[in-house]
Amino acid sequence: MKAFIPYLNFDGNAREAMTFYQQCLGADLTLQAFGEAGAPFPGSEKLIMHARLSTQAGAVIMASDSMPHVPLVLGNNVWVTQDCDSIEEIERLFAAFGEGGSVMMPLADQFWGARFGMLTDKYGINWMFNHELAK
Repeated sequence: MKAFIPYLNFDGNAREAMTFYQQCLGADLTLQAFGEAGAPFPGSEKLIMHARLSTQAGAVIMASDSMPHVPLVLGNNVWVTQDCDSIEEIERLFAAFGEGGSVMMPLADQFWGARFGMLTDKYGINWMFNHELAK
């Protein structure tokens, strides 16, 4: 396993929030809008698909705007991201954490070059699992 990373969801103001956190922390910020990624969500082109804030010390926070078809409710806007080292690891962890929970997005290879899936565990905690695929 590489790291556990908090992942925040916002209701259309991810760019503003992450820029604010960048200024507070003096961190590096990368932003990618849905439109820049060619994501298939009409009307969301300017919303943030992925943001990553990194400090000099190695702390990371990631974020995005909520998907157009998924309403944001305070309480469902924080996720824990597990960055995995291999396909075997991501599949094992996804199955283990998903036992008794509910899968929101099954593991699958994604257009951004990673194997990715989302679930809520049996305790109500939201998890995202990610493994960068070889290019």
